[in-house]
Amino acid sequence: MEGQPLLDALGETNVAAAVGLFGGVLLGLAARLGRFCTLGAIEDYLYGNNDKRLKMWILAIGTAVVGSFGLMALGLFDPANSFYLSQQWSPLASIVGGGLFGYGMAMAGNCGYGAIARLGGGDLRSFVIVLVMGICAYATLSGPLAWIRVEIFPPTAPATIPSGIAHTLGAVTGLSVALIGLVMGALIIAFALRSRSLRRDRTAIIWGIAAGVAVISAWAGMQYINANGFDDLPLASHTFSAPVGETILYGMTASGQTLSFGIGSVAGVWVGAFLGSLIKGHFRWEACEDPRELRRQIIGAGLMGVGAVVAVGCSIGQGLTAFSLLAFSAPITLTAIFCGAALGLHQLIVGFTATE
Repeated sequence: MEGQPLLDALGETNVAAAVGLFGGVLLGLAARLGRFCTLGAIEDYLYGNNDKRLKMWILAIGTAVVGSFGLMALGLFDPANSFYLSQQWSPLASIVGGGLFGYGMAMAGNCGYGAIARLGGGDLRSFVIVLVMGICAYATLSGPLAWIRVEIFPPTAPATIPSGIAHTLGAVTGLSVALIGLVMGALIIAFALRSRSLRRDRTAIIWGIAAGVAVISAWAGMQYINANGFDDLPLASHTFSAPVGETILYGMTASGQTLSFGIGSVAGVWVGAFLGSLIKGHFRWEACEDPRELRRQIIGAGLMGVGAVVAVGCSIGQGLTAFSLLAFSAPITLTAIFCGAALGLHQLIVGFTATE
């Protein structure tokens, strides 16, 4: 079978980690060189009267949608086999989990992806966020909090029809799913480029597209491994909740573990952010001097870890990766993250102003 020599020589899990590493580096560079950041985009929009980074995020979504459904049109990717579309969608889990994640993100000052990127620039406060979020995510996924999660949000059954907008429209209208996805992706890109501030910033456009390409490369690479290998690795793209915990676990038990896409992705963001901080000359060691700030960051990181597992994805996992497949969960979870972050930012900013 074509491609097997490469997989046999390097090992399927190692190739998967390399695929994750490649996309992760792109995301890390986008964070440091393009200021691609979930919380920053929301804060700019709500309090800076600037929609450039928000539209940059939308551009990344549109790019990821066009690329993912373009791969489908070429027969190089079957999105129906991804977890985001193969399971029935739980609206309550998306709303509650997304809200918890967004509020925690505001409290911590970063999402998981942003914390890894800041850590690559020498911010040791983000190291605490990464550790706490990863541990809480694993505790909620398979640890002592798992039974509570399962009681409140029971596992969903496999979907009879892929849980996606394009797939549902295709089933109803009889139109090509790939064509529907390509048209919707193009409309998302057009909406993003309506922003004059984004059109004037070539750097923001480049790195917004690069973030979308990171997701596309993951789908393509993992589909290749899935089609040509024998380990039956799941189709995956970038998310930074459970993979952070997986990376921590691998760091402690590498001799008994194997590499994975998620570990490569987390490592790639750190590497890309480190290189980006060196290129910009922004690398410097930073630490938390205020115990109250540290307490707030720990609580926020814990909420993000729990919320991301409940929502089946973080701001990247649902807001970009699931959105690239036009999963029903993506816009609802992203809206819940936005609302949770808006509430947290309002509490922090208004509370700070009131004490002055």
